[in-house]
Amino acid sequence: MKKTGILLMGMLLLTGALAYAWHQLPHEKSDLYRQADLGAEQTEFEEPEQVIRQDRVQIEMSLEKCFAYQRLPEEEQIVYLEILDALINYRQEVKLSTFDKQKISHVFQCVLNDHPEIFYVDGYSYTEYTLGDVLKKVTFTGTYRFSQSEVAEKQALIDDYVNQCLAGMPEGADEYTKVKYIYEYLIHHTDYDATAQDNQNICSVFIEGKSVCQGYAKAAQYLLNKADIFATLVLGRVIGGEGHAWNLVRIDGEYYYVDTTWGDASYQAVGGKDSYPAEKIPTINYDYLCVTTKQLELTHTLDNVVELPECTAMEANYYVREGVYFTEWDEERLARIFAAGYEKGNTYVTLKCADYETYRQMHTALILEQKIFQYLECPDGAVSYTDNEKQYSMSFWL
Repeated sequence: MKKTGILLMGMLLLTGALAYAWHQLPHEKSDLYRQADLGAEQTEFEEPEQVIRQDRVQIEMSLEKCFAYQRLPEEEQIVYLEILDALINYRQEVKLSTFDKQKISHVFQCVLNDHPEIFYVDGYSYTEYTLGDVLKKVTFTGTYRFSQSEVAEKQALIDDYVNQCLAGMPEGADEYTKVKYIYEYLIHHTDYDATAQDNQNICSVFIEGKSVCQGYAKAAQYLLNKADIFATLVLGRVIGGEGHAWNLVRIDGEYYYVDTTWGDASYQAVGGKDSYPAEKIPTINYDYLCVTTKQLELTHTLDNVVELPECTAMEANYYVREGVYFTEWDEERLARIFAAGYEKGNTYVTLKCADYETYRQMHTALILEQKIFQYLECPDGAVSYTDNEKQYSMSFWL
């Protein structure tokens, strides 16, 4: 996942000087700095009162579900509203209530994290107005990938995708079922492709059908919000140090992490994989559907723009909800799970362990002692399975 580029800034120490800088998301190379001397043309600056064009009550009602906004101090919430208004309305030279460039950068990222529907923003520029060596004001202007007419065209295509997706959601679905449905829908309808256009926003997923982690995460956030599920974007890194993005969701009042990108991966079978039909290999990995902070941190590192809650609940974890979560070795339960898998016509069964000791016991019994043959129908004596020690899980093909 590509992260926000470095913000460049400068200031002329001249009477009535103007300094201009450009903060851009890393899509393409651009000139990042320019400045002009306006000292000969003006000696004072008009500073009209900043007016938020949208109805403030409506804005604040919509912001109740904006995770980053709710965690900002009050002075940064004001800057947030100023930036949000500028981006929504394509406004230029919006006077900000702060001179702090780091704060502008931080709040700008918070706005984008909260609003996947602002898919048309490339970055922003800011302009510093000085009188002598005194900074008088700072203005903000968004930079955009698309014109407003192009945004309208793309939004129509996005709406078509969203309507089609949500129309297939099970009637009367509870919050867990909604999250699971959207997780599966996105994975089935998106290919991971680092060359995809607009892969840092929702257009790549909803229009092109291919994206990278940030596109997946923003699309999941957008769909979940449309389904009345709280979801926000989370930024961080994965093993190896690569930047990554995923989601924080709230189900029945409890927080969980969901990583749709890492869920979109076929298991790599071992053992009898050479003879196993490729079309039966699953394309969804459920290890990253509604997990705790402790589980996530086995493979992910949090590096978000605002503080995140500690996720400890397990009630909506996929494996718990599906009845394949083990806290101890249980032969009778294993027999029921495999029998149900065959009865339903499933192509594989995944077993998830609560901790390493349970996983070790399961692995020893099923693999090393070959007790798996008690549960699988294997006339040729071959078993296809995958083994994930990091996530304490094992999958067996039926």
